[in-house]
Amino acid sequence: MKLLRYLLLGIFFGIILTKGQIVSWYRIYEMFRFDSFHMYGVIGSAVVLGMIFIQLSKMKGWKALNGQPFQLISYPKGWKRYLIGGTIFGLGWAMTGACPGPLFILVGNGYGMVLIAIGAALIGTFVYGLVGRKLPH
Repeated sequence: MKLLRYLLLGIFFGIILTKGQIVSWYRIYEMFRFDSFHMYGVIGSAVVLGMIFIQLSKMKGWKALNGQPFQLISYPKGWKRYLIGGTIFGLGWAMTGACPGPLFILVGNGYGMVLIAIGAALIGTFVYGLVGRKLPH
């Protein structure tokens, strides 16, 4: 029953992202060409709402579904790794025309070719698991 709730919530979230054109290749293309504010507005709104949620959860003492308090973990190891990781993430986003999360929404919308990008992401994750300990983190 608990999994059904998560499935229904995921379907609802997918519908919202589809109707808001967040999964649209055209909107992502516009964003990377700096032709439209649409995606920047959505991403910026998500960041601001996330900041508000974190502050509210701290003030009100909210807990996660497993009963643990929310915790922020900081990794003060420099900015270069974020620049490199963000660049790789952005290149993948630009090449596929989709962020990794909405890939599953696109499959649900009938775009089967997206399964290639999901497969590539899984292979990349597997390779990182193999060599991740040898990388300078």
